[in-house]
Amino acid sequence: MKLLRIIVPAVAAAALAGCSLSSLTGGGKPPATLQTLTPDAPDPGNVARSAAAGQAVTIEAPIISNELNTVRVPVRLSPTDVQYVTNLQWVDTPDKLFQKLLEETVRRTTNRVVIDPSQSGVDPGVVLHGELGRFGYDAQTGQVTVAYTGTLASPDGAQVQTRRFVATAPADGTGASVGPALNHAANQVAHEVAKWIGG
Repeated sequence: MKLLRIIVPAVAAAALAGCSLSSLTGGGKPPATLQTLTPDAPDPGNVARSAAAGQAVTIEAPIISNELNTVRVPVRLSPTDVQYVTNLQWVDTPDKLFQKLLEETVRRTTNRVVIDPSQSGVDPGVVLHGELGRFGYDAQTGQVTVAYTGTLASPDGAQVQTRRFVATAPADGTGASVGPALNHAANQVAHEVAKWIGG
């Protein structure tokens, strides 16, 4: 009886550990490679820039739903049914990847000084908040969709603008096609956001 009392907690602990590992890897064995978002705007190389007070841009990580708060890519089978693409995982969650893509696209396509939120205490300037509402594959349309709603606030808070951006790209539902298609659509949105910010 004493041996049973020792074994049962050990088995339970092992099972819990297995569940934690499974949730971190998205369930099952992770794919051989992980994917990320890469900017398609040309890299200008080393550039020195300066900005007057209030003219810099701070881009915050967008809000995301529980559906997107994972390294896996959701598949909308119907308005109420969601699965995830097999053998496709990001290196980080979409909110962080999309934030970095926005920052780099604004740097490459405008003359703005872009400040990371962790350094915004210096002078946040114009602040871009947002919500990443869609970032996945729709099985009914055979397309990936990236939908982002941005809110642009002036330095003094006197003016607030909001705008929704949506881009789609065809894919066949496999990890090999969905990842690049999402990267393409995300870049299209990032370019439109950069034009909206201007400068």
